[in-house]
Amino acid sequence: MWGFQRVSGLLAAALRSQRVPRARITSKPPEEPVSATEQAIALSVMFSCLLIPSAWVLANLEHYKSRRE
Repeated sequence: MWGFQRVSGLLAAALRSQRVPRARITSKPPEEPVSATEQAIALSVMFSCLLIPSAWVLANLEHYKSRRE
């Protein structure tokens, strides 16, 4: 029982000491607005980075299933 109390005390001390101070971040409106063209380019790049690799895996799924042994 004494060992359990000692370990729990050490764990509590370790958890207490890991407190991180809050960052003082303030947000402001953008200096210049983002145009519709820039938004369209950003969205297309993000979606293509997500969809092209997953489409590649789905297209080659049978190849990945067959293992050479």
